[in-house]
Amino acid sequence: MMRPMKLAGSELMFGEGCLAYIKTMKYKKVSIVIGGFSMVKSGMLDKVKDYFAETGAETMVISGVEPDPHFSTVMRGADEMKAFEPDLIVALGGGSVMDAAKTMWIYYEHPELTKLSDVFPPNAFPKLRAKAKFCCIPSTSGTASEVSRSVVITDEKGIKQGLGNMEMMPDIAICDPEVTESMPPHITAETGMDALTHALEALVSNRANYMSDILAKAAAKDIIENLPKAYENGHDRKAREIMVNASMTAGMAFTNVSLGIVHSMAHTLGSYFHIAHGLADAILLPYIMEFNSAEPYAKKAYEDFAVSIGSDNLIETVKELNNQVGIPESLKAVIPDEENYMSMLDEMAPVAKGDGCTKTNPIIPDLDQFKELFKIAYRG
Repeated sequence: MMRPMKLAGSELMFGEGCLAYIKTMKYKKVSIVIGGFSMVKSGMLDKVKDYFAETGAETMVISGVEPDPHFSTVMRGADEMKAFEPDLIVALGGGSVMDAAKTMWIYYEHPELTKLSDVFPPNAFPKLRAKAKFCCIPSTSGTASEVSRSVVITDEKGIKQGLGNMEMMPDIAICDPEVTESMPPHITAETGMDALTHALEALVSNRANYMSDILAKAAAKDIIENLPKAYENGHDRKAREIMVNASMTAGMAFTNVSLGIVHSMAHTLGSYFHIAHGLADAILLPYIMEFNSAEPYAKKAYEDFAVSIGSDNLIETVKELNNQVGIPESLKAVIPDEENYMSMLDEMAPVAKGDGCTKTNPIIPDLDQFKELFKIAYRG
């Protein structure tokens, strides 16, 4: 049976200039979560704070969210929120910032929770919004956490843990291309390929449906056409706008029908080798599409979409896109120690198999198949 779909929270803003929507929002105290200094240097943090000041809201900033955010960072942020008592939490940044801020929100609302495992089954997922609403302002065009029910947090043992629940769907998403202009080319490439992976995995998910297909195809088409433009010229405002919209649209697809083993394997590689998530997705994607093509419905979905964009072979199109935006062909380029990598296969295969994204892949690999896929993606 198809699951109920939810495409976004209560307020979804997109298009150039939509950041000014903040001036219509009525909140008293706002916690703004950021990563390093990119939002400071670009002037976006000050712009957001100034807009809130116009509404009379008091703001405070929680900074220092690292890539692949750790649970200790989540708890630090939650503690700062408990002291400030915001009625709105704003995540201003990329996927790591949005995921960390969402998770801070949980522990701010529920101070009785102290461990990451407290929010995983068999425990009931806690209710949110008793203290604060949640808003995302993405600075990258990739993760779509602004319209996603999911987070990925590194646990106390250093393992990436994915968690999804519709309770975490942000109430407000503000997707202004101006905020994404500070992305350097390699981040544009990696986050853009993450968004394409979302679209193409949603397209062949074993939960895919009529509406998710429409969203996934539209997003994938726009990303294939516009990612090279945004990569070559970060100030191409039109390409930036299409990319942030396409990322959001791919997010609406995957948050409802889930993903596949590109993400399962990328999460695992991130845990063991600390590879940027979008980079891992990009390298893995063509190899997993080849594997998935053994399933007839997935093969047909790839072929039909290829025809719609004028491609003879979708896998080759993805490979060429990777090449255009500087993504290497194999994992060996980013993990040079082959002996160490191969020694980890017996550990990595069960982690990837147990990842929450595996169950919606067109083909569910066994452990030996996962090990072989890790090898193929490494050697090319």
